Amino acid sequence: MLFGKLLPREGNFFEMFNQHADRIVEAAHAFSKLVANYNDLDLRAKYNQEVDDAERAADRVTHDCNKAIHITFITPIDREQIHSLINTMDDVADLIQDSAETMALYDVRHMTEEISRLTDLSVKCCERLRDAVKLLGNIADPSTAEAALKTCEEIDKLESDADRVMRTAMSKLFREEPDVREVIKLKAIYELLETITDKCEDVANVIEGIILENS
Repeated sequence: MLFGKLLPREGNFFEMFNQHADRIVEAAHAFSKLVANYNDLDLRAKYNQEVDDAERAADRVTHDCNKAIHITFITPIDREQIHSLINTMDDVADLIQDSAETMALYDVRHMTEEISRLTDLSVKCCERLRDAVKLLGNIADPSTAEAALKTCEEIDKLESDADRVMRTAMSKLFREEPDVREVIKLKAIYELLETITDKCEDVANVIEGIILENS
């Protein structure tokens, strides 16, 4: 019993979730600005750095959260749920950084309308993700739990929209782009951006599970 008394009984898990969600939105907004200002090399470098900074900050929160799981005696929700949520959220931040890095590595020369549309949907998904996460600390309240579930449904709809945009983008790319190298580059970017929304949907599914089991 003494060992149990020495361990923290409640970690700051909900606060860590909120901090991570904020970093995701920061990364998404920086990436959106990168896309919007892609032809300006100085701004491109600036926003690339902001994406990297946000992703590294998110990594630190993930590390702290995973460490807290092991040293906290009683957690506010199931340990597996905490682990699944924070690591799936971290996947979102990683994918945003991967998208920015891939553009640089593949030497993408210009942004397409489809990249802009997928980026916009990714940003909206990340913002809804943050909104849902911030409600988790109060899901014992039925109205809050309902609001969180509704926000998760919005993420699902945005992910479906991104699916449709990507299918249209791929069809157009293979029909109209004569340069095979450009096809390879843009296909990779489209898939990464759509995967951001997929991963946001995965986060929403984790949140839905937490709500249904704990509210």
